[in-house]
Amino acid sequence: MTGLASLGLTAEQEQLYRRLLRDPGVPLDPSCPAVTELRALGLLDDALNAAAPAVAVDLLVRRRIEHTQRRLAELSLAWDVLTELTEEHRSGRPVQMVEHLPDGPAVHRRMRLLLHDEPGEFTHLKERAVAHDGGDVPAGGLLARGLRSRTLFSARALADPGQEQHARARHALGDLHRVTTEPIRRLAVVNRAVAFVQADPADPAAGALQIRQRGVVAMLADVLDGMWERARDLDELPLSPIEQQVLHALTRHDTDDAAARALHISVRKLRAHVADLMARLGAATRFQAALLAKERGWL
Repeated sequence: MTGLASLGLTAEQEQLYRRLLRDPGVPLDPSCPAVTELRALGLLDDALNAAAPAVAVDLLVRRRIEHTQRRLAELSLAWDVLTELTEEHRSGRPVQMVEHLPDGPAVHRRMRLLLHDEPGEFTHLKERAVAHDGGDVPAGGLLARGLRSRTLFSARALADPGQEQHARARHALGDLHRVTTEPIRRLAVVNRAVAFVQADPADPAAGALQIRQRGVVAMLADVLDGMWERARDLDELPLSPIEQQVLHALTRHDTDDAAARALHISVRKLRAHVADLMARLGAATRFQAALLAKERGWL
C-alpha cells in the first residue's frame, strides 16, 4: 500500500486531492461524493481549496491513530472475555463482569476466595477500621503467604479510641492502615483485577457490586492509590485531648498519683494512656517518650 491509501484515502479521494494541489483553480462539483468526503475529512475547506500537504497528512495520521485506538479498545475486550472464561472454567459457574452480592458476609466470602487463590494485593477503603459487619478480610494466614494489604479508614472513626487500637493491631500484623479525611465510599480492589463497590451508597445493607471490567477496575485502583498517598500514617495522627493532657501532666508532676489527681482520672487510667503513648512513640521508657514527643512537637 503506497501513497495516501496507507492513511485511509480511497484511490478516487487521493486522485482528486493531488489534482487540486497541482491545479487549485480546477472547477469542482460540490455534490460530487469525493468532494464531500474530502471536506468531511478536513482536506478541503468551504471554498473547496485543498489543505496544505503537511496539514492534510497530519489530519489523516491523527484519524488513523484514533481508528487504531478504537480497534485496540475493542480487542482489549478479549482479555475481559478470557478472564471471564478462565474463572468459569476454574469455578464451574457462570461469571458476570458485574455481579450483585447481597450482603457483607457474601462480599467477604468472595474476597477471601479470590485472595486464597492468589494472595497478591488487597486495598480497602471504609468508614471504620473495625467493620460494622465484622471480619477483617486479610486474615493472618493470607498475610503470612505474602499478601500486600492496605486499609484506608475515615478520620471520623478516631472519635472511638477502640478504632485506633484495632488499626494499630492490624497494622502490626502487616495489614497497613492509614487515615484519610477525604469523603468515603466503601471500596475494595483485589489483585488490581476485581473491584467491590457498595451497591447503594444510601443503604449499607444493600450488598456490593463485584466488577471485573478491566478499565473500570484500573481506574478505581488508581483512585485508591492516590488516596493512600495523600492519607496520614497512624503515627502522624494528632493527639486526642486526653492524650495531650496526660503528656503535659507527666512533665509537671513527679508521681503518677499526682498526675492522675490533676487530671481527675484514676492512676490505672493514667497508666493505660501512658502505655498507649509509649507504644505510639515506639519508646522503651518514659524519658525516651518525652524526648520523642518533643521532637514531634507534641510538647
